[in-house]
Amino acid sequence: MSVYSMTGFASAVSSAPDHVSENTDEGDAPIASRKSATGAVGAELRSVNSRFLDLSFKLADEFRGLEPALRELLTAGFKRGKIEFRLQPQRSADSGWPQPQTEQLHTLARLEGTVQNWLPKAAPLSVNEVLTWCRAAAPTVRLEEAALEAARQCVEALKEAREREGARLVAVLHDKLKGLKALAEQAGPLVPQAVQRQQERFVQKYQDALQAVGGAVTPEAAQERALSEAAAYALRIDVDEELQRLKAHLDEIGRLLKKGGEVGKRLDFLIQELHREANTLGSKAAALELTQISVDMKVLIEQMREQVQNIE
Repeated sequence: MSVYSMTGFASAVSSAPDHVSENTDEGDAPIASRKSATGAVGAELRSVNSRFLDLSFKLADEFRGLEPALRELLTAGFKRGKIEFRLQPQRSADSGWPQPQTEQLHTLARLEGTVQNWLPKAAPLSVNEVLTWCRAAAPTVRLEEAALEAARQCVEALKEAREREGARLVAVLHDKLKGLKALAEQAGPLVPQAVQRQQERFVQKYQDALQAVGGAVTPEAAQERALSEAAAYALRIDVDEELQRLKAHLDEIGRLLKKGGEVGKRLDFLIQELHREANTLGSKAAALELTQISVDMKVLIEQMREQVQNIE
């Protein structure tokens, strides 16, 4: 299963099907076929990151009634992200002008003749009046189905775009995971080394104290006290548990990225846990090298956080 980004853009255009009708003359057999004026619908989807699914619609007035169906379509296709959906009709340049048909002109001529027979002074029909009548009589082009088809195409295109972007984000996160695992491996041996150095300092300190007091304290007691303080020091700076938890979180992130699907919220939580462990590691740091590792970890974790915020 793929990982999807929450950012992306898609557009689609769907044309209304041509409406074909048959022309007849005074009830005779069909004499011709014609296509009514057609139109198309343009759709756009824009998506950016958001903690939840936030939908907004910018629809032409004739498509307002489609909002429930469009909302259902988007809800089924996406789980997170701030998504803006635009839907506008796209008519051809000459679609506003009616195309008078033969039977319409015959009908108008017959009606005009009838009126003038009864009212000889009646003015003849003008071209504008003929076109106005033809426009009123023309079948209305229904674009609802074309609008829904454009929306479906847009949803699929946006899902593909988000999947491509998600694959890029996964590659970046895998690179950061590799860096964090390498740092964790470097940190492991540093604590025993720091404890050993500190133990040697304690022993030397008590040896110096023995010389200063002229043997008032036995060497065995001084050695025992030094080892006791070294043990307490080792407990204070022990970060083995933090490193184990950090490695477990890294393994879980790798598993989620491989699994795919809706993993963004889970990754958000794991990034917070990583940051907590890195902070503890830094607070317990007993060596400059360990402090630097903690800083480097927090830099990588913050970079991961920025990427994870864009994952669905």
